[in-house]
Amino acid sequence: MASDSRAAATAPEAKSIGSDDYALSRVPRDKRFGFWSMLLQWLAQSGSISQFTLGATIGVGMTFGDAFLAFTLGAVILEIVIFAIGLAGMREGLATPMLTRWVGFGRNGSALVSFVIAVSLVGWFGVQNTIFGDSVSALVGGPSWMWCVVAGIAITALVIFGFRYMALFAKIVTPLFFAMVAWSVITTLNDHSLGDLISSPPPGETIPLAVAATAIAGGYMTGAIVSPEMTRYNRKGAHVFVQSASSMILSEYIVGMVGVLLGHLVKSSEVSHIVLSTSGAFGVIVVLMSTAKINDWNLYGSSLGVVNFFQVVFGKRLHRGVVTVALGAAGTLLSAVGIMTHFTEFLSLLGVMIPPIGGIIVAEYWVVKRMRRPLDETREAETLPRTSPTWVPMSLAIWLVAFCVGKFYDGGIPALNSLATAFLLYCVLGLLGWVRPYGTSALDDDAHTPAPAAAHVTTPTGAA
Repeated sequence: MASDSRAAATAPEAKSIGSDDYALSRVPRDKRFGFWSMLLQWLAQSGSISQFTLGATIGVGMTFGDAFLAFTLGAVILEIVIFAIGLAGMREGLATPMLTRWVGFGRNGSALVSFVIAVSLVGWFGVQNTIFGDSVSALVGGPSWMWCVVAGIAITALVIFGFRYMALFAKIVTPLFFAMVAWSVITTLNDHSLGDLISSPPPGETIPLAVAATAIAGGYMTGAIVSPEMTRYNRKGAHVFVQSASSMILSEYIVGMVGVLLGHLVKSSEVSHIVLSTSGAFGVIVVLMSTAKINDWNLYGSSLGVVNFFQVVFGKRLHRGVVTVALGAAGTLLSAVGIMTHFTEFLSLLGVMIPPIGGIIVAEYWVVKRMRRPLDETREAETLPRTSPTWVPMSLAIWLVAFCVGKFYDGGIPALNSLATAFLLYCVLGLLGWVRPYGTSALDDDAHTPAPAAAHVTTPTGAA
């Protein structure tokens, strides 16, 4: 057995479709990325015309000062959640689906987590792809379904090869997007008094602060919960904080507040034409590339969830690259035929189910600390624990209660309500000793070995 293990460790890497990206293992320290590469990945998540539109929508119904307060509230909430969960992902080198095996849910519970995350993210991939196709069709002509197919194939091809190539794409797209947007906005606002825009009353119906904060924080809460998918490639905890905070500052205070000013200027939330009309065909291309850069994370996170789900439920070790092809094809097909837009209500429902996962992770990892001990013992060796809890029934009950609070309680921010409920319940019940695992499952042997070979393309190694 020992000789077999040594042989497996020294065997040449198998040929496969794309990169498995440590879907069922820790990301080794020597395969993680430097500060600037990771920073551009984070900033790329801020580079979206939709964030300008959100800012303009809020600006139509709020004064500049009230909008600033709403964005501050949303940014602080998101940053606390991202840092608390993302730091756990960085320390362990694990994505959210794998992390939950030892942090709150157990092996079988992690399959449920993976299923919810995978369905939600691949669903939003399809929805965003539909929006992408419709936008390109309106701008340059041609049938929407054709552009859906083009975009779906391009994003799938990028995600197949994993984090390394997604990071490279971010290095190209992010500077271009913000340089182009800066030019467009400065050109537009140059002929208007900035002071007058800041002091002007909201041109539309007043939006309450709670509603605005809900739109800001709730809209990205799912992304915050799955932040370990990105932070597991970080080298230092300080990097997680600085990079995520930089993304929040850029997304909320710069992009969002500029959107508020544009909303006051045109007295409408329809401000995307300002950027597109002043930047020409090049601007259109950059905007479309930035949209694709954001949507690639939906497909990437979904692929990680499916890999964990299949290993737990069916005992099958799927290659992440192969899973990406299947999910990308399904999402692209459904978006091309126009079906995905009919599922947005269902996807929004799943969106309320995901925040409690984050509350339980934070409570177990940073407060209760009853189940994470095996991770502590194996972290230095960069291996996984040989066993994990099988079920944690109380966690599933907390998850259900928190979901009901987020879904049916009308006050506050639904996503935050469900997350806070899960966090508080788990802390109280966990410290009282009521959150107990039942059963012990041996770690699947193939979690320690390379992913199964697929065909033709050599798996790229992680970037240093």
